[in-house]
Amino acid sequence: MVLPIVAYGDPVLKVKAKEIDKDYPNLKELITNMQETMHGAYGVGLAAPQIGLPIRMFLVDASPFADDDVLEDDERAFLKDFKHTFINPTILEESGDEWAFNEGCLSIPDVREDVFRKPNIKVEYFDEDFKKHTMELSGLAARVFQHEYDHIEGILFTDKLSSLKKRLIKGKLLNISKGKINVEYRMKFPNLKKKR
Repeated sequence: MVLPIVAYGDPVLKVKAKEIDKDYPNLKELITNMQETMHGAYGVGLAAPQIGLPIRMFLVDASPFADDDVLEDDERAFLKDFKHTFINPTILEESGDEWAFNEGCLSIPDVREDVFRKPNIKVEYFDEDFKKHTMELSGLAARVFQHEYDHIEGILFTDKLSSLKKRLIKGKLLNISKGKINVEYRMKFPNLKKKR
């Protein structure tokens, strides 16, 4: 089932999410619904807060990047199969010189900005069967993970922009929160005026 994606301005996007355990109600169904929602919106990641749930879980499917000719062959091959459910993830290490990449977000449609992040990370997480894993990620895979990880920390990519950039997109963000935007997927807008 495709769920509505929560738009910029909803308080759930600014909450530090809570850990869950293997008895979380209807977890498998939730993961399936989140996969359908992410793919229906052509996203490469979706965090639980984006569907209104303040829990520490997100999905990634970076396979669309596998067609990007700019990337090295080995990175494209890795991204083709980089499809995971991350539950209660932790970033253990971040290293390297920060690099910029133009990021967007399903909760903030039509806004894309360069965001600086570390290129290499080591992470720990539980999969959908609650098996524990450690993984080292670099490049775009690391970036997708960090972007989604920020969501469960209550951080949006727009929070990482300079004050000038924030001022320049302020009107756009306000319009998104009011639902004054055309999107091709279901969304829930926090400041949408109800028609009488």
